[in-house]
Amino acid sequence: MYELITKDGRAKRGRLTTVHGVVETPLFMNVGTVGAIKGAVSTADLEEIGTQVELSNTYHLHVRTGDKVIKEMGGLHKFMSWNRPILTDSGGFQVFSLSDLRKIKEEGVTFRSHIDGHKIFMGPEESMQIQSNLGSTIAMAFDECPNAKADRNYVIPSVERTTRWLYRCVDEMKRLNALDDTINREQMLFGINQGAIFNDIRIDHAKAISELDLPGYAIGGLAVGETHEEMYDVLDHTVPYLPENKPTYLMGVGTPENIIEAVYRGIDFFDCVYPSRNGRHGHVYTHQGRRNMMNACYEKDDEPMEVGCQCPACRRYSRAYVHHLLKAKEMLGLRLCTLHNLYFYNNMMKEIREAIENHEFESFRRRFLDDLKVLSKN
Repeated sequence: MYELITKDGRAKRGRLTTVHGVVETPLFMNVGTVGAIKGAVSTADLEEIGTQVELSNTYHLHVRTGDKVIKEMGGLHKFMSWNRPILTDSGGFQVFSLSDLRKIKEEGVTFRSHIDGHKIFMGPEESMQIQSNLGSTIAMAFDECPNAKADRNYVIPSVERTTRWLYRCVDEMKRLNALDDTINREQMLFGINQGAIFNDIRIDHAKAISELDLPGYAIGGLAVGETHEEMYDVLDHTVPYLPENKPTYLMGVGTPENIIEAVYRGIDFFDCVYPSRNGRHGHVYTHQGRRNMMNACYEKDDEPMEVGCQCPACRRYSRAYVHHLLKAKEMLGLRLCTLHNLYFYNNMMKEIREAIENHEFESFRRRFLDDLKVLSKN
């Protein structure tokens, strides 16, 4: 159940109650594709840095280690020792990114594993079955994710097929949730809006899927080739046609700037690999912009990566030490940068929620974006 607590302009402050706990929105989901955050971050670490929801991927867990194995181990929550909510992506984005390895039909998609090349078929029913085996809190509908700049004549039938697939997902989830051996019989299903950068297609699709009255809705197919301005334009036109009394999830986005601007336009849920991926390359986020901790200027710098930050890395270690670890190619350096970045994102969402509650989001937005420009990406 989703409760809309308050709004500040179009920005929403909500609360989603799930079988695995209550989450406060807007929120950022930490991405653990195969049931773990890259960068040697444990679930105990995630709890310490304030993670509300962990995101894992259906396709990757299906091809390795296998969703049936994970079900035998008690489901993904037990398998990775995580008691808070998990959202599983349907695998659609990964499948459709394998453009030279897959064939799309009405029934679903036949493709080859990126690991060993063996042939796999996945359709709406298979995606729901895999996610049910994983036992995630929130399952995503199986959809096609066309390139943002795809031709209109391709996007229209693609979106129509995604709608038909959504109805099949709904029916299959109802069936699975009624089975005695289903791990999580309270699993939620979020539908996904598609339409590339064609606002009229996006709006029509939002209207169509809203009729299903699902627990939540996502906007997919963005951050895949369009400009930031085009993405914001799609959100401006599409979000008003999705139910305000349901969580709205912008998939795969993004930078702190993207998140601030999307919250401004009514988005609740976010996920992105940026904080962990950039952390593994020695780049850390701060309220003054992004720092490259490999740079020589940090060799003798005794300050923490961000002054005032309460993450496990900044509370204890200096920029000089992190710089040393990165130069020495010690894994601890990548781990500390990743921990800091995930904490930064989680804490940023807390600051956003407080600003909306206090009806100060517009001033927070201007101040936050202005501060990010202070430190050049050196």
